[in-house]
Amino acid sequence: MYIGPADGFQLQRTSEYGTPEQHAVVREIVEAVRREGDAALLRYTERYDGVRLKPEELRVPRAEIEEAYEKVDPAFLEALRQAARNIASFHEKQKRNSWIDLRPDGTLVGMAIRPLRRVGLYVPGGTAAYPSSVLMNVIPARVAGVKEIVMATPPATGGRAGVDPYILVAAAEAGVSEIYRMGGAQAVAALAFGTETVPAVDKICGPGNIYVTLAKRRVYGVVDIDSTAGPSEIVVLADDTADPRFVAADMLSQAEHDEMASAILVTTSRRLAEETAGELKRQLDALPREDIARRSLESRGAILFVETLKEGAEVVNRLAPEHLEIMTEEPMETAALIENAGAIFLGAWSTEPVGDYFAGPNHILPTGGTARFSSPLSVDDFLKKTSLIQYSREALRRDAAAIATLARREGLEAHARAVEIRSESGD
Repeated sequence: MYIGPADGFQLQRTSEYGTPEQHAVVREIVEAVRREGDAALLRYTERYDGVRLKPEELRVPRAEIEEAYEKVDPAFLEALRQAARNIASFHEKQKRNSWIDLRPDGTLVGMAIRPLRRVGLYVPGGTAAYPSSVLMNVIPARVAGVKEIVMATPPATGGRAGVDPYILVAAAEAGVSEIYRMGGAQAVAALAFGTETVPAVDKICGPGNIYVTLAKRRVYGVVDIDSTAGPSEIVVLADDTADPRFVAADMLSQAEHDEMASAILVTTSRRLAEETAGELKRQLDALPREDIARRSLESRGAILFVETLKEGAEVVNRLAPEHLEIMTEEPMETAALIENAGAIFLGAWSTEPVGDYFAGPNHILPTGGTARFSSPLSVDDFLKKTSLIQYSREALRRDAAAIATLARREGLEAHARAVEIRSESGD
């Protein structure tokens, strides 16, 4: 872990993911599923998940979903439903309506806003199964008005075709229309191109491993995708009022995700820096995922010293983190200095997991510094906009010369004539 002045630190990031071998594997899988449909999808499911399925077994039946409710903890179900209500309430405020501007001269311009027809959600399986991500992906799509929300999730490995019951329950509660037991790059390809059993979608969302990420990149353009997310990140911007126990706990909450995750403290207080370093060592020993968190802190963790909060904000804006926690005496004032962050958590009690699970804002956030130009997943991600234009005869005659002048400057004579033929026509 780097501990020292902020101007001596550079977080190493890369926009390129995957080895040439991984790219080659994904290319083979995606092309095979595109050409062969179900046959390739089932072949790769057996190869990588160890489960032999028939085409009719790909889709999870309603009875299996209903049985999942008997397998989950009732306390989990109640917490899930509370979280779903909070998430839906937040995203309802993002809804947009079509609009029309009808002008006195007879021209009309506007925007027709419609939901996507069919969206696919990828949900990892195994130890990376996150019911919270099901809610965060599905609920904005449902609020946007998407009618068909399809989920792909891997079957259990070792010859068992079952799906994690907690994932099934989360999908049912969120409003998923169809669930397919398929994972990896083959699932992404099936959603993008369609197979005999799996109808194609218009957009693919959701996290996954490197093979899923590379497959999403490969099918982009055939379908839309949400993003190709990188490792999780947290920055804590703090002054001397912050509690080092809280700071360390929140840094570890991200470090335990992945050894490539980054957890950084930016502070004006040397005392806080020293005590947080001690707390990190102490709290690490009690973590079930200690090895992952330790490797994360060693390779990508940092405690950075700054002289002022303004300087600290400049460091944050340069890092453009996925998660930013502000633990200062006046967090709202400090937040006014921030331009680049996926989500901002204000004050000592607004720990990052509150946003991960429960508060309502989406936890699918820009990573890898992309908060400089991108935003959290929202209802807008599941809408498409169509421009509306209507001209009257009088308006066209008025504007024809200007339009033709612009067209001819670009060397597009037919454009100019398409306007002039109308403006010159008689009644």
